[in-house]
Amino acid sequence: MDFWASWCGPCRRENPFVVEAFEKYKDKNFTILGVSLDESKEDWLKAISDDKLAWAQVSDLKGWKNEVAASYAVRSIPSNFLLDPEGKIIEKNLRGEKLTEALEKYLK
Repeated sequence: MDFWASWCGPCRRENPFVVEAFEKYKDKNFTILGVSLDESKEDWLKAISDDKLAWAQVSDLKGWKNEVAASYAVRSIPSNFLLDPEGKIIEKNLRGEKLTEALEKYLK
């Protein structure tokens, strides 16, 4: 699960790493749910297109009042959680190559 927003510079800089991981592992029982903290639907959809985010994306367009972000205690973005098949959090806040390393470990 990847928490991000179109207006978040660090999120947008991290997106190429996430795209690379998705492309590499999507056929190995790995997917991503993007949860946006955007308030502008237009900006959110443009960022999805511009950054070529090919996985499921959701947003209630409530910004920091997003209930999913609150339930995961997200206090800053980018923020991500690697979940096992049962939905248990097994890693969090994996950036850059750390994401690929974790996926190599868990998706053998």
